[in-house]
Amino acid sequence: MLTNYQIELITNELIFASSRSSGPGGQHVNKVNTKIELRFNIANSTVLYDHQKEILLSKLSNKISADGDLIIISQSTRSQLKNKHDAIEKFIDMLSKALKPRKKRVPTKPTKASRLRRLESKKRTSKLKQTRKKDHFN
Repeated sequence: MLTNYQIELITNELIFASSRSSGPGGQHVNKVNTKIELRFNIANSTVLYDHQKEILLSKLSNKISADGDLIIISQSTRSQLKNKHDAIEKFIDMLSKALKPRKKRVPTKPTKASRLRRLESKKRTSKLKQTRKKDHFN
């Protein structure tokens, strides 16, 4: 998991680029660069520990470019600032989910009642098939 301190430091390593957004906005959309592209290079990060980098590189491999940058794009609103905050929120959420340790599965045993139900079901099926065999040969 990421600490609040790490999150603050990571936001200083983010690189932002803006471009023209698609979607609604009329003539305004053709004049203003509201689409935000957030880039974060995991391998060159000074904030993350080595084991965190390994986890992120393996779990987020399909979202990482050839340059090693994690790229997140936000263009949901007409405001550049809102899109920037949205991109940062998506980024932190993605890192937190990737670094969250997976719960270990606790193996369980079937209960005595469920074992008995299974055996009864097998007996019923067996009897049904036995009656079919006798009818078939007569």
